[in-house]
Amino acid sequence: MARISTLYLLAYNSFQAIGWAVSLTIILFNLLSTSSVTGTFTSAGTLICFLQSAAFLEVIHGAIGLVPSGVLLPMLQWSGRTHFVLAIVRGIPEVQELPFVFITFLAWSIGEVIRYSHYAFSCLGNCPSWITYIR
Repeated sequence: MARISTLYLLAYNSFQAIGWAVSLTIILFNLLSTSSVTGTFTSAGTLICFLQSAAFLEVIHGAIGLVPSGVLLPMLQWSGRTHFVLAIVRGIPEVQELPFVFITFLAWSIGEVIRYSHYAFSCLGNCPSWITYIR
């Protein structure tokens, strides 16, 4: 029987992978339907703010020894991204329609779908080699 911590990590990583896949879908749908990179924050910003805020759990995972990553690196990544998305992009309306928001959110979404899928499959002990390769 799987340990409760493994089941929790499977659920957390699956939730994040699905959430980032949804955000990627929203971003691409917005691009295709408007033929513009503006509107990315309006369409996917709330979801991305939520997913990025929830990623603070990764700091806790490292702090309690649930994962071997430690605390410092997850904290640096989480704080930098969260500051960017909440304080800068969400906090300054003029910034929300700039192309760099589209580029950043698209890159984050692609990267996080791959990363969290890899972690989720690893919890199952059966990560496809192609996911490991692209990660």
